[in-house]
Amino acid sequence: MEFEKIHNKGQARLFKSQYLEIFTKTHPLVIWGIYLPIIVGLLYYSATTLSFPASRIIFTFLGGMLFWTLFEYLMHRYVFHFVAESRWAQKFIYILHGNHHEYPRDRERLFMPPVPSLILASAIFVITFLVMGWNVAMFFPGFVFGYLMYGSMHYAIHAWNPPYKWMKPLWRNHHLHHYKNDHNGFGVSSTLWDHVFGTMFDLKNEKEDKEKVKELMFARKPSKQGL
Repeated sequence: MEFEKIHNKGQARLFKSQYLEIFTKTHPLVIWGIYLPIIVGLLYYSATTLSFPASRIIFTFLGGMLFWTLFEYLMHRYVFHFVAESRWAQKFIYILHGNHHEYPRDRERLFMPPVPSLILASAIFVITFLVMGWNVAMFFPGFVFGYLMYGSMHYAIHAWNPPYKWMKPLWRNHHLHHYKNDHNGFGVSSTLWDHVFGTMFDLKNEKEDKEKVKELMFARKPSKQGL
């Protein structure tokens, strides 16, 4: 996705209808409020009604989280950055992800809004149920929790300095994806698959452009730890 200018203020208009526009925005707490009860409910169902042992629940849940990181990478690389030729497809990709690259500081679109999110989550639940049966009651909560961590991490990367030194590569990887080369750095919650598939930035040799990083932040406080 190439834009003449990356706007660090403002918000893209995705639909002419103001009512449709409302459904393109959300807040992280809304998404957590929707999915956290689902996660807890399914895990409780796994332990009580389905009588799965605690060890199996934990490892299947962690497997779901790990699978999310791969799903996140593949979606970001091959769907969100799909090079479309038709005008309709270009519009769809712009609504899906392109607007975020043009307006990276639009905090209302850092999570997928509730309606499309629930539709996609329902489809994934059905597919995983068909593949693994009631193991989905442990796997799906891990997958969804991975999504919540991804969305929260994405929000934090755009909003704040990394809270710990070991998290700095994750922050820089995503900043470089936005401001230098959107063909690399597809991992947001993890750089694991960027390393595996060779799309990780060479952070040791990448010059840090602190001014660009400042532009990407919503607000910042003086910090001794640069990006």
